[in-house]
Amino acid sequence: MTGPTHEATAEGAADLLTLPGTPLAEAVVELIRPVETPPVFNHSIRSYLFARLLAGHLGLTAGSDYNDDLLFSACAMHDLGTAADGPRRQRFEVEGADRAAGFLVERGVPGSDADQVWQAIALHTSPGIAERRGTLCRLVREGVALDFGGPMGNNHGEAVTDEQADAVHAVYPRLNMIRSLVDAIVAQAAENPDNAPRYSIPGELLREREEFGRTRMEHSFRSSRWGN
Repeated sequence: MTGPTHEATAEGAADLLTLPGTPLAEAVVELIRPVETPPVFNHSIRSYLFARLLAGHLGLTAGSDYNDDLLFSACAMHDLGTAADGPRRQRFEVEGADRAAGFLVERGVPGSDADQVWQAIALHTSPGIAERRGTLCRLVREGVALDFGGPMGNNHGEAVTDEQADAVHAVYPRLNMIRSLVDAIVAQAAENPDNAPRYSIPGELLREREEFGRTRMEHSFRSSRWGN
């Protein structure tokens, strides 16, 4: 894996909001920004910032306990499977994982590192599994959960203070993220039965939208920490 890593801290807005700034991280941003809606893009970046805060809270150090470029890549691309320009032939978590891993290998990332990112993205909707598949999978899963503010089930809400959350949201606002994300997942799921197997996240979101017009996930956000 090329590119420097660094130990991120939560001290000061500059440190809190600084992205890796490596060529790989910049390439990832260039990939996702045009193909994701602004709410989903912001959610992806916030998931990384919250995952990095969680790492510090758990006493984990970038460069020794985890690779910051891989953490950024996995968080930033974890919803890439919802992109409108994707092949749309598999459930969005797997499609995003395949696309992200291929993107990394094309840029010289070792296959073993790309596979770590694949697992983290493919398992980010699988509580109780992702947390047992290594540090990267755990940080991605729980960073995403932190950005959901509770409905995805997170045990480390104290890792992000209200002041830190306010600073992150000021730069990467939520923009009714949950509605936009569910819209994107449902649109991808509806294109092919293979995209929405029953009892999977995309399958259930599609079924709830079709049957009730609103998903339980959207309803649960009324009582989430962030509110939308």
